[in-house]
Amino acid sequence: MAVKGVSAVTKILGYQIVIIILVSLGFVVGGGQKALSSALGGLAAFIPNIYFALRISGTEGQDARKILNSFYVGEAVKLFLTVAIFILIFRIPNIEFIPLLTGYISALSVFWFALLLR
Repeated sequence: MAVKGVSAVTKILGYQIVIIILVSLGFVVGGGQKALSSALGGLAAFIPNIYFALRISGTEGQDARKILNSFYVGEAVKLFLTVAIFILIFRIPNIEFIPLLTGYISALSVFWFALLLR
């Protein structure tokens, strides 16, 4: 069921939030630290995606060269943000690697499922 007036990017970001919450809740059984690690992993994917979406959304109506340049800069900053967020996460004591990675991969997998649903 499609929601009118909501862009595909907004839907994907919304689905990412839902997946991050669901996966983190799944890790609650293992303890709060596992759930936190999972949530942080999801946020390490989600926050750079928000930046990229905002960066690209401002290119509507511009010529192709500006759009392409914005895409390249946005992707470079997105990668930098991802690395910076992971550096910050690994400074937190007792971070659980498997839940962290699971949260990260789960949030990124939303893009693949979105492609399959189209």
